[in-house]
Amino acid sequence: MKREKLSTTIAILSLGSAALAGRATAADSVTFGTGGNQFVIDFVDIGNANNADDTTGAPNPAGKVEYDYRIGKHEISQEMITKANAEGGLGITLADLTATGGNGADRPATGISWFEAATFVNWLNTSQGFNAAYKFDAVGGTFALWESGDAGYNASNRYRNSLAVYYLPSMDEWYKAAYYDPNTGTYYNYATGSDTAPAQVTGGTTAGTAVYGQANATGPADITNAGGLSPYGTMAQNGNVWEWEETAFDLVNDTTGEIRGRRGGPWINNGPNLLSSARNGVTNPGGGGIHSGFRVAGVSVIPAPNLDVSARVSKLPSGEIEATLTHLDAATLSSITILMWQRSEDLQNWTDMAGSEGLLTINQTTDDQIEFVRVLYSMP
Repeated sequence: MKREKLSTTIAILSLGSAALAGRATAADSVTFGTGGNQFVIDFVDIGNANNADDTTGAPNPAGKVEYDYRIGKHEISQEMITKANAEGGLGITLADLTATGGNGADRPATGISWFEAATFVNWLNTSQGFNAAYKFDAVGGTFALWESGDAGYNASNRYRNSLAVYYLPSMDEWYKAAYYDPNTGTYYNYATGSDTAPAQVTGGTTAGTAVYGQANATGPADITNAGGLSPYGTMAQNGNVWEWEETAFDLVNDTTGEIRGRRGGPWINNGPNLLSSARNGVTNPGGGGIHSGFRVAGVSVIPAPNLDVSARVSKLPSGEIEATLTHLDAATLSSITILMWQRSEDLQNWTDMAGSEGLLTINQTTDDQIEFVRVLYSMP
C-alpha cells in the first residue's frame, strides 16, 4: 500500500493539559510529589510581555519583563517543604513558629535561606524530569555559578539555568507580578492594586488588605488567607513574610555569596516596607530568619521532559492519517495522547493509547492541512 510521508521525527511540546499528571491544568495548578507526599502549587499567568519599566520604584528602573511567565499565587507553605524533604531528602530546615502564631500545614515556610529556596526549586524541576535551575555540587551542597560549558548557561544570569522550568522570581519578575496593572499599563505603589496603603489585618482575603503592622507573637497568616490580591491575582506580595528574589542586590548575578534582594515585608513591619520603592538586601544568602519565606516562578509553557519519543506520520490512500510511535519507555509512561493539528491550530481529533509502542490510525478528511503531531503523556 503506497503511503505519502507527511512528517518524520516530531519535536514534542506539552502545553499543559488536565490529562497530564504533574502538569499545569486549566486552573494553572501543578502537582508535585507522589502518594502521601503530593502537594499542589497554584500559579498565575503573567503576560503582557515587554511591558514598560517603572521609573518610580526601587531599583530604578524595574518591572520590565520581555517574556510571559508564571508565578506562585501564594507563598510556599510549611507542608510543601516538609513533603519535598520527605520525597527528595532535601534537608531544608523550617523555623519554629510556636511562639509566633503557631505552626501549621498552610503557614508560610520561614527560616528558609536563599540556598534552601534554590534547593527546593531544583527539586521541583528534577522531580518532573527537568533541568535544575541552580548549580550545587550535591543536594544541599555548595552553590556555584553556571559556566559557559554548561548546557543552559546564560551569560546575563549565571545563577539561573535557562533550561529550567521552575525558578525563584527575579527582581523584575517579582516586581511586575506585584505592582503592575495589565489593564491600565501602569504601576501601583502597593501590591494590592492601589497607591494607598492596604488596611492592616491578621488574615482574610478582603481586597485592599495585607498582613502587616502586627505584633511578632501574632505570626503570619496561612498562605491562602493572607490579604487582598495584586492586579494579576497574587496574594501576600505585601506583608505576611519577606520573600526572596533570585536577583543579587547589585542586580548582577555573578558572585555566589553576594547580597540577595528580598521584598514585601513581613507581618511585623510597617507600611513603608510594602512600597514598590522599598527593597531589602540580605548579607548572607545562607541565612534565613523567622520572617523570611519565598514563592516560586516558572515558564509560561511547560515543555516535555527529556524523553526519547518520536512519531512517524503517513497519509493512507483511504484518506486516513497513520501515526506510528517508537522509542516509548513503558516504565515511565502510563498513557499516550496523539493530537492532530491543522495550521490554524484547531484541534481535529485525539485519542489515548497505552503501551510502549504502537500504531494509531486517525480519520482526518482535511489531511493535507496537517502540519505536525504532538505527543502528550502522563507520568504513572
